[in-house]
Amino acid sequence: MNLKDILAISGEGTLFKFIAQGKNAVIVENLETGKRSSAGTTAKVSALDEISIYTTGEDIPLAKVMDMIWEKENGGPALSHRQPDAELKKYFAEALPEYDRERVYTSDIRKVLHWYNILQGLNLLVKEEEKPAEKEEGEGQSVSEETAGNGTTAKPKKEKGAEAGKTAKAEAGKTAKAETGKAAKAGAGEKTSPKSRKAPAAKGDKPKASGE
Repeated sequence: MNLKDILAISGEGTLFKFIAQGKNAVIVENLETGKRSSAGTTAKVSALDEISIYTTGEDIPLAKVMDMIWEKENGGPALSHRQPDAELKKYFAEALPEYDRERVYTSDIRKVLHWYNILQGLNLLVKEEEKPAEKEEGEGQSVSEETAGNGTTAKPKKEKGAEAGKTAKAEAGKTAKAETGKAAKAGAGEKTSPKSRKAPAAKGDKPKASGE
């Protein structure tokens, strides 16, 4: 999930959007009410995109945990954060089986589920595009270009066809010039000297008569 610019402020039961950094405070906007306010230097402000969850392996970013809950619920709301501790732990283990039971407290699980439900209710849970998929798309284009000579309709083949068209056009132009030169030579008759016939034919100009 894209959690950029979404903030949690200690003591507040909702989430906020970062608006601007003031001299001695952060200007924020309440996601649920749209009301703006300032959080002073004494307030504990946490950016959701910088939070990670302890697991038995590597820590997992909160955004990824949100993805897991989203997939578990098919985009629907999660279990209420007001449920008993035992149910919260069981639910969280279903979404994230490898979470560290010793370092992740029930209070942490409550926060995650509460934040998830706030964002889900406001339709603010937006999945980020996966970078590997973009890379694969680029690789697919490279393969397409490499196999263009094997009969595919890839772009390089079209460029090759365009070059062939240019060559054919150039050849046609040369032929037309040659024919024009021949016609001019025939019209000049015997009055045209051998020297004057040779030079103009190469440039495609009218031959000069010997009398000139």
